[in-house]
Amino acid sequence: MDQARARFRIGQPIHHLKFGYRGVVIDVDPQFAGTEEWYREVARSRPPKDKPWYHVLVHESPTMTYVAERHLEPDLTGEPVINPALTEYFDGFADGLYVRRSGLH
Repeated sequence: MDQARARFRIGQPIHHLKFGYRGVVIDVDPQFAGTEEWYREVARSRPPKDKPWYHVLVHESPTMTYVAERHLEPDLTGEPVINPALTEYFDGFADGLYVRRSGLH
């Protein structure tokens, strides 16, 4: 992924503008990588497919979401994200970002 094009990076805490949840980015797609069926059924606001989309672990939930960039902003609370899958992706938290587990790309 061209990080210069993506507004958010892996390990960055985010806030969803529309649904109000917090989370952490675990992966970035340079453009929409889901199915047309998913897009029609779930992405009701029809965000652009040619902009970055993010895989996000949701705070205080076992959920992972797939979110268009336009629906996200940085989470500036400084509070940790709590998600049961967090340790599968990250080793810790430093300088406002989660530290990716060694061995993950």
